[in-house]
Amino acid sequence: MKKLGIIGCGWLGNHIAERLSNRYKIFATTTTESKIEDLKSKGFNVTLASFPDEPNPEMKKWEVASQLDSIIIGIPFSGIRGMQVSMRDRQHNLRKFLGDYKGQLFLMSSTGVYPEIDTDFKEEDKSPNEVESENFILEKFPQTNIMRLAGLMGDNRLLKNYNISNLDMLVNHIHYADICSVFEKMLKNNSQSKVYNIVAPIHPNKEEVINAQKGLPYSGERTTKGRTISAEKLIKELDFEFQYPDPRYFH
Repeated sequence: MKKLGIIGCGWLGNHIAERLSNRYKIFATTTTESKIEDLKSKGFNVTLASFPDEPNPEMKKWEVASQLDSIIIGIPFSGIRGMQVSMRDRQHNLRKFLGDYKGQLFLMSSTGVYPEIDTDFKEEDKSPNEVESENFILEKFPQTNIMRLAGLMGDNRLLKNYNISNLDMLVNHIHYADICSVFEKMLKNNSQSKVYNIVAPIHPNKEEVINAQKGLPYSGERTTKGRTISAEKLIKELDFEFQYPDPRYFH
């Protein structure tokens, strides 16, 4: 059985681990002691590790890293909503933790790397070399796959549960189940050095999504103008079919 590491096994990391645990032996890290027993109860090997945005002279290489076939990095490096906030010390701590890892590597990034402009963004519109929160890992680990995730949805993460403004704004969302499927395919293909937008291909506005989740009709007209993120490259290169292509039906 192959071995998969998940650095920062939070909400999404948990979903990925549970989806793949019948085919991969899972090695997870968490920053929270209280989560250790829960992760262990699922059969995962757990390491307590934190990556503060300050120098950590005691940071050592992850002992199991050299045994792992693939590692998914799930800790954030881009600030809230993808804003490019320098986290150089956190970056340095992570690189020390990975040591000289040579296996398959994934970095969870964000579609927030694209500017707030009303257009349809493709991966080539923003090279990872221009994005500090992506480039730092590629400098040492050029094999890294950059996963630009849209707004994470599914389970109780539904728009109707939040205080939402700008209801006419088009959404860029992704259901966690489809993220798991993308990882599943890329692990199987042993993908290297890829950059993908992980986003549902349909972009309704917020009001449409909320009304659908509340079982209400939507009588307005959807604008065709807005900031959208394209999933075209993902669909084409991975021959990927979304389980949840439309955020109105994530629930």
